[in-house]
Amino acid sequence: MLLIYSQKQRSLQELVDRSGRASVTYVDVGGSLHGAHPADFRHDHDDRVLGQGEDVFEHAKQGLQSWGAHSSLGVRVFPRDTAVAPGSTVIVLVGAPLSIAAPCRVVEVLDEPRRWGFAYGTLPGHPEQGEESFVVTWADDDLVHFEIQAYSRPANRLVRLSGPIAQWIQRLGTSSYFTAMQKYVIRRYPSQGYP
Repeated sequence: MLLIYSQKQRSLQELVDRSGRASVTYVDVGGSLHGAHPADFRHDHDDRVLGQGEDVFEHAKQGLQSWGAHSSLGVRVFPRDTAVAPGSTVIVLVGAPLSIAAPCRVVEVLDEPRRWGFAYGTLPGHPEQGEESFVVTWADDDLVHFEIQAYSRPANRLVRLSGPIAQWIQRLGTSSYFTAMQKYVIRRYPSQGYP
């Protein structure tokens, strides 16, 4: 089922509450953080440099912890103040004024001295089945990378039939995550602008 919502918070909160009781719709939970590549899923991996140095890393980490990657035009999270912690349920909204509502659950958080990130997985009602991870890394060469890994497949016949359109929407979403994080870093560190 493809869920489309107006911006009414009550109906979105009801969806969050209902989704919070559901199980994720795929196996290999946490696999996008650990290199799992389920055979019957489409795999995507992309990486962008956000800047360099520990300060940029810490700031980018704060951005991910506050859903900064999900704050671009046409993509947002409800409820916005949900903690990025295992078990948290959110609705990723794509589009406006009508939005595709994609229920997700944070399934794992990665917290290392030079890497921070999280993975969330799909819940019933999401147009896809699978998982996506968002990780910032402060590499040995001092560059700060933002990496997105995902594996997915259509959750229903309508999405499967949309073929290239669904893939285009996914690529658009990924591009918006990178743009949002680049803007988040540049607002604090204007000299760190990496295209």
